[in-house]
Amino acid sequence: MNYAQLLFPDFSLILCGYLVCKYTALNRTVWEQVESLVYFFLFPVLLFHSIARTPLDLQAASHLIMAGLLLGLVSIGLAYALPKLPLLRKHMDTRLHAASAQVAFRFNSFIALALAERIAGPQALLLIAVLIGVCVPVFNVAAVWPMARHAQRHLGRELIRNPLILATGLGLMANLVGLQIPSWTEPTLQRIGAASLALGLMAAGAGMQFGHLMKAKSLALSLLAIRHLITPLVAWCLARVFELDTTQASVLLAFSALPTASSAYVLAARMGYNGAFVAGLVTLSTILGMLSLPFALGVLR
Repeated sequence: MNYAQLLFPDFSLILCGYLVCKYTALNRTVWEQVESLVYFFLFPVLLFHSIARTPLDLQAASHLIMAGLLLGLVSIGLAYALPKLPLLRKHMDTRLHAASAQVAFRFNSFIALALAERIAGPQALLLIAVLIGVCVPVFNVAAVWPMARHAQRHLGRELIRNPLILATGLGLMANLVGLQIPSWTEPTLQRIGAASLALGLMAAGAGMQFGHLMKAKSLALSLLAIRHLITPLVAWCLARVFELDTTQASVLLAFSALPTASSAYVLAARMGYNGAFVAGLVTLSTILGMLSLPFALGVLR
């Protein structure tokens, strides 16, 4: 499987955003408005549509769901613990950590869906869709919590006001009560989803400044190590503990090695944090996915 080819569209869109912002009249002023559009409209519509239409057969995939949630909780715990580690405590900006901790556990669901069917056909696609539907609400809350806590904002208020979490919650409710999205809206919703992905990645590129990564090398290396090395190893252990079959184990390993979510940058920037640092991490995570996916699906599997 050619992972470079799979990840190239995301990486190329990030690069396009960087070049357009740096070398044309479409500067940061323009991209700030694009970020608002993505954050308050495009991404919420995409999340609601993706989760509402995903068939959630919780009983059939119960062991995989438990393994996926436990994997996420381990990654979240490791990301949250970084500022408390003796060797890292002195070299870590807590505000940068609050904004970027999400990089260690969030994932790019578009790459997940594209990858799943190539791994094991329609069954794997269904299983990864179930994981996305169950894990996205947990991961989105975990992404917002450090930023709300660091800014001394009320977590409940931030969750209620966050359009990504609202869309996730509403999509999950619609799914569980069996709400059917009218077929005539599908083409429009799919176009909005495609626009959100493209503009979100380009906005991440436009906000990228690699100099910010050099100022917090320890934090960047730690978060990316959790995302692309430790998480796949934990997934391999959980697949054995829960005695997952071949398809479920492959799905869990692929899930563990994905690049981080492209919306991480937009979330950090719109909550008033250093979006440029997070954008750099999103870019590096996309590149590292070309190594972690073969590691998880080739070496570990």
